[in-house]
Amino acid sequence: MWQLNLPAYNFNTKKAGDKLLIFDSLRKKFVKLTPEEWVRQHFIRFLIQEKNYPVALIAVESQIIINGMKKRCDAIIYDNQMNPFIIIEFKSPAVPITQETFNQVAVYNFNLNVGIFMLSNGIQHFLCKINANKTGYDLYDEIPDFNQLG
Repeated sequence: MWQLNLPAYNFNTKKAGDKLLIFDSLRKKFVKLTPEEWVRQHFIRFLIQEKNYPVALIAVESQIIINGMKKRCDAIIYDNQMNPFIIIEFKSPAVPITQETFNQVAVYNFNLNVGIFMLSNGIQHFLCKINANKTGYDLYDEIPDFNQLG
């Protein structure tokens, strides 16, 4: 598999014909194991096990409508009142995180209006918080524990 800058975790995988599948415990089904999915599974497990993000507040592949078009957020973390709190965008380890990636999340944020977003390709991880005057964002040095976010 792909080497990531995340802890190594064990996952339930299987072959179906010529495809390799991985069990997504949040969606409760096997999904095609792509490089991006490998990053998603590791990063979400990292958030849950290492950073105390509640499983019940994480939604994967959430559909949103932007300008009448259906889009899918890779993951959304909700607050305790079930309001969107954090948008997460995942890329393959081979895809660098660029300004275009940040722009993609910003488009999703027009609809969700969250204050925090994360981006990861499994090698680089970013957590950005919209600044107080909403003219830009501040980058965190590391992904904080869920209880440290506010």
